[in-house]
Amino acid sequence: MLDLNQNIQFVKGVGEVRAKQLAKMGIYTLLDLITYYPREYENRTNIKEIKDFVLGENVLFKARVVGKIVTRRIRKNLTIHSFYVGDSTGNIKITVFNQNYLRNTIHEGDEYAFYGKVEGNILKYEMNSPEIVDIGKMYSISGIRPVYPLVKGITNNYVISLMKKYVNDKLQLEEIFSNEFLAKYKLEEINKAVCDIHFPNNFADIEKARKRHIFEELYLIELALMSIKESNIKLNGIKFENVDVTEFMEQIPFELTNAQKNCLNEILQDMNSTRVMNRLVQGDVGSGKTIIAALAMYIAAKNGYQAAMMAPTTILATQHYYDLSKIFNKLGIKVDIITGKTTKKGKTEIVERLKNREIDILFGTHAILEDNVEFNKLGLVVTDEQHRFGVKQRMKLTNKSENVDTLVMTATPIPRTLALTLYSDLDISIIDELPKGRKPIKTNAVFVNESMEDRINLFISKQLDSGRQAYIVCPLIEETEDSDLTAATELYEKYKNDTFKKYNVGFLHGKMKNKEKDEIMQKFKNKEVDLLVSTTVIEVGVNVPNATIMVIEDAERFGLAALHQLRGRVGRGEHESFCVLKTRSKSKTSLSRLKIMESSNNGFVIAEKDLELRGPGDFFGIRQHGLPEFKLANLLKDMDLLKLAIDAAKETLKDDPKLEKEQNKNLKNMLNTKFGEALNNINN
Repeated sequence: MLDLNQNIQFVKGVGEVRAKQLAKMGIYTLLDLITYYPREYENRTNIKEIKDFVLGENVLFKARVVGKIVTRRIRKNLTIHSFYVGDSTGNIKITVFNQNYLRNTIHEGDEYAFYGKVEGNILKYEMNSPEIVDIGKMYSISGIRPVYPLVKGITNNYVISLMKKYVNDKLQLEEIFSNEFLAKYKLEEINKAVCDIHFPNNFADIEKARKRHIFEELYLIELALMSIKESNIKLNGIKFENVDVTEFMEQIPFELTNAQKNCLNEILQDMNSTRVMNRLVQGDVGSGKTIIAALAMYIAAKNGYQAAMMAPTTILATQHYYDLSKIFNKLGIKVDIITGKTTKKGKTEIVERLKNREIDILFGTHAILEDNVEFNKLGLVVTDEQHRFGVKQRMKLTNKSENVDTLVMTATPIPRTLALTLYSDLDISIIDELPKGRKPIKTNAVFVNESMEDRINLFISKQLDSGRQAYIVCPLIEETEDSDLTAATELYEKYKNDTFKKYNVGFLHGKMKNKEKDEIMQKFKNKEVDLLVSTTVIEVGVNVPNATIMVIEDAERFGLAALHQLRGRVGRGEHESFCVLKTRSKSKTSLSRLKIMESSNNGFVIAEKDLELRGPGDFFGIRQHGLPEFKLANLLKDMDLLKLAIDAAKETLKDDPKLEKEQNKNLKNMLNTKFGEALNNINN
């Protein structure tokens, strides 16, 4: 029987070098390999005649070599071999590179099978580097061919060859569903589904296999989240007493919006009840989530409990501490902050004061999670920008005391139906109304030529001359894309030394150390930097009221939701603010998509539109950590399967709440493997 946990390095045909490359694809074990699914399929079931070729199309065909191979040595490492082949309907030129062995294996007059892309023109077809086999081995390149997501150094043929060694009739994966369950939901058995998704006999096989795998992905995440929520409901939480918040409200210079009041009432109902609060506050950029969290912490402190607020970065944690301590200090509530920058001596003092109840509210970064940070009477935990923290990190903080109330906040607008799926372990409150007086950000999506570039730069200069500040954002989608980082660096050098040389220009990117990033952002906040060139690492929530311009380069490369998040870095002060979405794409679709941003400042409207246009796979644009990552499921396209999976998960837990029945043994093991300590409720 296969050892599915075997390190991929020691699998036959891999080795140390290939193992490192496969690791970039998320393949570390034999099981990871077997469950690495194709992204699409090539239909090689039809053999075409040359007369029926279409330019740009990939085709499978049979032909005889009708001339000698002509070899040209271009340079030391480049040799080109070319020859003509034909069938009864026409000829095509074949060109291959550096495959010197072909001179001895391809013979004039012999028939071969070819698969490749038709190039050239309608008068003269050409094909570069096709797959070529003897006609008797045509089966090896025909049929329905899986196409896998790849990284540099790994070819599709290599992945297929590995799969063929282990994905076959002898595969013995453990089935997590009973025969009755499979029959009820019309699902394929797991081993057949794995074989069919990699090596299908027909497209009907693919559909059945995909249904099984997608259903399983959705079912497992829903079962896990429902289990967590069910466990939390049963816990006896802290019953906080009602507190008069008048003195708190007197400290803030504005009135709460109706959406904020509704959200606060939902939080108060949770805190006043005997069950543990687990609530997500989802609010658009600038909607006032932080003040609601501050009110919840105030209520906890007034009830004699401690509260903690965790943010993903030092600068954001410091901002919360600085802004809210002004209020709390006046109300006699003792606050402090702990981050990675806090000295060893400072941390020791904070830990002592926490234990002695000399701190009511502690702000901080991941430093709060350190084992030696112990509270005396922790009652409420607030996690800001929760997508930056995984479930395990959230739980580590809440586990610093028994049955504490939890409030998590996100500025990522997610359509309610999707939010209910992604966060079904949490109750959801939505703040979908901006404070009065908040000016909408004027947004323009423009096709950029030299003239338009000059106009934009002149506009930026006028804003800077009037004392304002500006962001220029470059589309670094992943931190591994060195070419993007190079382009961003070149733009920074151009702006610093040429276009905006009379201003102070800063540069921020993800490969900087956290300390460097914090220093740059602090300089920007302190107005020591006029114009900040940045990749997408600009922190959500960082408040620079004097920044009034956001220019986004190559904006078509972002999702609308991501653009809205970035746009939210401006429009935070009294001055009118602007966002310019630049595109050099000549695609009308790209520009019309960006024009949606001109007509709406509502993140939820934009999120719905983005979901329609791009689907959940690309929905978040800037990677959102902590959300479930599906191998096959698409929450928009697979909504019917999602509903089926939700119903099935509910029925499973109703019948067997702790998955103790023998028929659910493998299912329970799978959940524990995937979600570990987050599911301690079904282990007890």
